[in-house]
Amino acid sequence: MSKELPNSEILLLYEAKLCNPNGDPDAENRPRIDPKTNINIVTDVRLKRFFRDYVAEKYGEDFVYVTKVGGESVTAGERLERLLGHPISKKGVPEVLTEVLKRCIDARLFGATIPIGKGKGEKGEGEKGASASCTGPVQFSWGFSLHKVELVDSSAITSVFSGRELAAGYGTIGRDWRVWYSLISFYGVVSGRRAKETMMSEEDLKLFDNLLWTSLQVQPTTRSKIGETPHLYLRIEYADADTVVGDLRKHIKVEAVEPVRGLEDLKISFDGLAEHVKRNIGKISKIYIRTSDEMAYVVGLLEGASPGKVFRLPHELDVRAVLERCMKT
Repeated sequence: MSKELPNSEILLLYEAKLCNPNGDPDAENRPRIDPKTNINIVTDVRLKRFFRDYVAEKYGEDFVYVTKVGGESVTAGERLERLLGHPISKKGVPEVLTEVLKRCIDARLFGATIPIGKGKGEKGEGEKGASASCTGPVQFSWGFSLHKVELVDSSAITSVFSGRELAAGYGTIGRDWRVWYSLISFYGVVSGRRAKETMMSEEDLKLFDNLLWTSLQVQPTTRSKIGETPHLYLRIEYADADTVVGDLRKHIKVEAVEPVRGLEDLKISFDGLAEHVKRNIGKISKIYIRTSDEMAYVVGLLEGASPGKVFRLPHELDVRAVLERCMKT
């Protein structure tokens, strides 16, 4: 890369209404909720999956490392062989990692672990071999709701097919856990120096700005995910690679009118966020923002706090050209 990228911090808000934002497989797939605070929790893995699935479905599996192949789950070793088109062994580990980074946008953004077993004909074939890994420059903490969340009262569903759990005349009984409403917040950090290690470019980051939002609009179309809608994406880009100010979520104040069943039941203040931006204006280079109609007023607040530094998303970008360019270098 020709220049060092600056650090950024990200704030993302999206709602989940009458759906399951992130089920816990160890608890009947219930939405993850802190039992002491009733705060809804969503893992960063779930968030990244929206992005990965959208890129794979829209532009092709060859641009994503962590993905199903042809709709099937595969091991990391199988994924590597299908991606690169030849068997992988411990020989040439750095070259394999470099090739994955060139091809796969998720590896450049989020990092990758490349387990490489011993190849055919090598002594100890099939045994655990070498591995290579890199930490991605774009990382998120776990998301959480900005208010207390309630589960929908009834979770029982029935099927016409018979099974181990039967109710006379109804067939199999299952569980379908959902929340009434959750306004979920994520905080992320972009490390400019770590971008060098994964070959992440400024265009890669702009692609992420655009497609994370789009993926949150398009991907939640499964039965359990319908009802998720993005409301705010904010990326504060700093002037250098030495600045990280801290979790942006703490500057948002929310008052809930219970029971919370929609965005209209929340009184949200972004005044603290605007003041935070104003206090740190000397450290900030640019602010990229995208909002729903309901949160469009946040743009004006930030423009008042940082005149001339606020830019509305999406970027003008040829996504396929960005994805293909790195493969050709």
